[in-house]
Amino acid sequence: MSNQQALYVRKHIFSGAIRVFHWLRALSMVVLVITGAYICWPFLTMPQSSDVLVQGWVRLAHLIAGFILVAVTLVRAYLFFFGKSDIERRSFKDVISVKAWVAQLKSYFWIGQHKHAGVYGPLQFVSYFGISVAAAFMCITGLVLYANVYHQGLGGLLWEPATWITAQMGGLAVVRLWHHYVTWAFVIFLLIHIYMAVWMGIRFKHNSVDAIVSGYDYHPKDGH
Repeated sequence: MSNQQALYVRKHIFSGAIRVFHWLRALSMVVLVITGAYICWPFLTMPQSSDVLVQGWVRLAHLIAGFILVAVTLVRAYLFFFGKSDIERRSFKDVISVKAWVAQLKSYFWIGQHKHAGVYGPLQFVSYFGISVAAAFMCITGLVLYANVYHQGLGGLLWEPATWITAQMGGLAVVRLWHHYVTWAFVIFLLIHIYMAVWMGIRFKHNSVDAIVSGYDYHPKDGH
């Protein structure tokens, strides 16, 4: 333990709120992908069956996970722009830096080290921004589909804006189709994200999975 402490410096980078909402978003995405796939293809019951209980429970899980994603997307956007810690906002400096892009791409080919101004490198920041935009799109189209099925309460309140969005997108079938297409962005992102998080921990000995679990990152004292 003393040798490890001598080699690494512990730094707190992720607040408790960021960590909780990260895992809530990850969980909601996984549930939404699985339940959405089943809603699209309800393979557990025969086409001629009148048993709708399984589909009902799956739809309920999809709705709960969807509303969790809506809430998390809104809160994470607020924390990014107005949170006390600016470690995520500082990452934008690298996005507009050609030098930072070159350094990150070189590090992926095992040439040099991966240093950045904030908590994310430029490619990471762009990827996370892209999946956040995709999540916002899924939330909007999901609420449109919700309002077209549930006409009371929240569905009733959303009916007019949902009707406008449906018209702008070319009809409810198109909304459903794009909702299905963008689901694949979640699938691809999750697979690559998990792989890269593990790879980063092996390659650089920091910026890995433990940071989003404990909130702490461990940087080598020599800066590598």
